[in-house]
Amino acid sequence: MNHSRYTTLRGKGFSFLVQKKAVSVTLLLLAVTAALMIISTGIGSIYISPAEVLRSIFGFGADSSEMIVRSLRSPRIVMAVLIGASLAVSGAILQGVVRNALASPTRSGRPEARRSGPSRSFSSSRISSASTCAARGCGRGVRGYAARLHFILEERRYTARLVLVGIGFSAAMSSLSYMMMISGPIILANQSLTFMTGSIYGVSWEKSVLPLLPWMIVLPPLAFILARHLNIQELGEDIASGVGDAVQRQRFLLLLLSVALAGAGVAFGGAINFIGLLAPHIARRLVGPSFGALLPVSALTGAIVLLLADLAGRSLFPPHDIPAGVFTAAIGAPFFIYLLYRTRNR
Repeated sequence: MNHSRYTTLRGKGFSFLVQKKAVSVTLLLLAVTAALMIISTGIGSIYISPAEVLRSIFGFGADSSEMIVRSLRSPRIVMAVLIGASLAVSGAILQGVVRNALASPTRSGRPEARRSGPSRSFSSSRISSASTCAARGCGRGVRGYAARLHFILEERRYTARLVLVGIGFSAAMSSLSYMMMISGPIILANQSLTFMTGSIYGVSWEKSVLPLLPWMIVLPPLAFILARHLNIQELGEDIASGVGDAVQRQRFLLLLLSVALAGAGVAFGGAINFIGLLAPHIARRLVGPSFGALLPVSALTGAIVLLLADLAGRSLFPPHDIPAGVFTAAIGAPFFIYLLYRTRNR
């Protein structure tokens, strides 16, 4: 081991080996995220300079600027960060558990299950809970169906089959969603279409940010704590069991975390596709495969991707506000095809 690349954090009863590059990349991405939040807040039909944005945030700006920044734009910016981070961490966990580069929340049937379930007419807390329950039910169905084939498949092929079964569930749930849209009132169909595309338009502190915040305070740190189990499971089920890891129990907890994170994000932002696929791959290029560094870097990367997608959606085609999911899909779909090509012989 090259000790110049690592540092040790010690305390009473604990010790962590930290990669110096991971710390540097994380701090850099934090700075980029903060800068992008400030710049994005100022861009709109009325431009506000970054300095005025900062003054408005702390209550020293002009009255008109404070109203625009604090009431209209800040909730949307904060939601982009929270939702992007939740989907990215969910995708990174899923890729680690199934050990497949193609795995993401959108390829496991879970967003489509959430689309078919909750409606915006419910309260925010009920939306989040219903989304997570729907996602968990569909996720269990995918895993259970794929597990039936496990006895005739080696583990590597089993994880690939899990992804393929997830794509099938995704298509089935998507068809159910469209059937419900067609049979319902036209105004609800329009709202559902926007939700299915993925958008953070019209969010507020009370109805969106505050209900989502508790999920993000609890779930990502819990995922970071369990990251070492993902590292062990990357070695394979036999080796993980051999070193004393409770593979099935930890796998269940990690999948539950992935479902909850994806459910919370999609409940408030709709089915914003491919962030859970893109962000972990970008993070892996930046800090390597160790999940202790990969999960926080994935969270920041997902936040940056969704911030940029939302900024493009509301500024490139004025006065239209294009859903952020359109831009993430435009980038993510070719990337998914590239991954399929790269892994064609595996």
